[in-house]
Parts: sequence; C-alpha cells; structure tokens
Amino acid sequence: MRSSSILLAAVLVVAAPLAMAQSKSKSTGKTPHCYDVQVEKPKEVKDEHKIAGTAIGAVAGGLLGNQIGGGSGKTIATVAGAAGGAYAGRKIQENNQNKTETVTERRCD
Repeated sequence: MRSSSILLAAVLVVAAPLAMAQSKSKSTGKTPHCYDVQVEKPKEVKDEHKIAGTAIGAVAGGLLGNQIGGGSGKTIATVAGAAGGAYAGRKIQENNQNKTETVTERRCD
C-alpha cells in the first residue's frame, strides 16, 4: 500500500506541472492579429444651435440690404436682407457641421 501511495505522489508531482504548462500555452499560444481600419465619424459640433452662422448672415444681409433703395424702401430692404442673410448663414453652417471625418482606428482580434 505504501508503494502505491509513493507512486501516486510521484505521478502527481510530474503530471501537475505538465498540465499547467499546457493550459498556459493554450491561453497565450495565439498572438493577436492587429490591423488599422479607416472609420468615418461625424465631426464634433461646437455650435449646436448654429447661432454664429445665423448672426453673421443676418449682419451681412442687413448691410447688403441697406445699400438698396431709399426712405422706407431702404428699411424694408435692410430687414429683408437681414432675414435672408440669417437663413443663408444658418444653412451654410449646417452644411459645414454635417460633414464627417475619416479617422484610423487600431483593432485586434
């Protein structure tokens, strides 16, 4: 009985490190495959309400409208120019904000 206990202990002493070595090689045996990917993302919006484009357009349109006509017609042209310029400035800023940018991301399997 004593010899079988010694034999069993010897087998465990030899087999345990081998089993651990195999489990480690399985988990770290595969090297990750990494690659770069071009990804399109929306640009960061700094002026969400498009206030700058609207204000600049209104001022420019008002100045241009003020150059037309005389008397009360000049006032109407200034107001119409400011309204049209505000609309145009807002749309121009909206088109610029809706663009995307391409970035490179590193991915690994």
